[in-house]
Amino acid sequence: MGAALPIGDPVPVGGTLPEDLVIDPDAPFGVYLHVPFCRVRCGYCDFNTYTATELRGARQDAYADEVLREIALSAALIDARGPRRAARTVFFGGGTPTLLPPGDLARMLGGVRDTFGIAPGAEVTVEANPDTMNPRVADELAAAGVTRLSIGMQSAVPHVLAALDRTHDPANVATAVAAARGAGLDVSVDLIYGAPGESLDDWRRSVETAVSLEPDHVSAYALIIEEGTRLERQIRRGEVPAPDDDLQADMYELADERLAAAGFSWYEVSNWARSADQRSRHNLAYWRGTDWWGYGPGAHSHVAGLRWWNVKHPAAYAQRLAAGDSPAAGRERPDAEARRLESVLLRSRIVEGLGIDELDAGGRRAVASLIADGLVEGAAAVRGRIVLTRRGRLMADAVVRALTE
Repeated sequence: MGAALPIGDPVPVGGTLPEDLVIDPDAPFGVYLHVPFCRVRCGYCDFNTYTATELRGARQDAYADEVLREIALSAALIDARGPRRAARTVFFGGGTPTLLPPGDLARMLGGVRDTFGIAPGAEVTVEANPDTMNPRVADELAAAGVTRLSIGMQSAVPHVLAALDRTHDPANVATAVAAARGAGLDVSVDLIYGAPGESLDDWRRSVETAVSLEPDHVSAYALIIEEGTRLERQIRRGEVPAPDDDLQADMYELADERLAAAGFSWYEVSNWARSADQRSRHNLAYWRGTDWWGYGPGAHSHVAGLRWWNVKHPAAYAQRLAAGDSPAAGRERPDAEARRLESVLLRSRIVEGLGIDELDAGGRRAVASLIADGLVEGAAAVRGRIVLTRRGRLMADAVVRALTE
């Protein structure tokens, strides 16, 4: 059921936005639609997701209507402060969005289209479990306006999937990719490395399998042990080993080398695409700090420097909307220094880099040392930007500390 929400400031019952909030009509706007349902809980996952036994009164078959209520509420809140903007990106995340019937996802997307509009050429992504995909589902999603499928592959090796509590059939990844291609959708595959018992050869097999599927985009994330997860408890009890940092570094280098050889270029620490057009525009919006509205339990939003987050449980979310109230649980408005530090944290991780002039004096002094240590490209000082080397990507947290201390 995920980590605890931030505390933040209270939100008016109706969700009214601050009177002094100024919405830029030309700023990019994205939409995130959270689907919090999963068949099983993966041992490493701390996302805000729920299995059937954890719903406690919430109903999957009513969920699309609840999200449509929140979309309608958000439109009224925006109208009081500025113009509506067409969504340039829409992302269905989870959870497992494809546990819902494609018709429900289509209705939610239709609500966004009818309320805000969807910009020409918009990127519309649906995350999918391989076991839930087939040509019929892919065709229905494409007909609804979906342009991109993000398939949760994680690994091609059965014992690694078992260590992660992933239950999908590895063979269904290829089936899901073929279904997406047949429907004319772009394809991304997601991988995780560093699971208990995973060897470098296991990881090589997964990367090679992903490449053989010829996707447009690959995400490869190092396994992070989140507090309160089943996997964290297993490690704490000594039942399975903790991830090995050195092995994970080797795995990252292997992935970067193999993906580069296959024609992919990295554009964010954990993400590679065949071309600039095939990068995840929605996720780039997060890293660049532009505006998005998140719908669903536990979803976070960011508009004109204001952030807020919804109540976590689907039942509480449904109850608030049924009463005509906002589902927002708290909000915050970071000051200029907090926003600058966050920009350093996020934008230093992407290939376009971060302007050196955006750093404070201490951060600017650190640049020369980072170049000397091989963490930042040597030409960065000439171009005036921080751009990570591969070693810098491996040590991204250390780079951020150097730039912000």
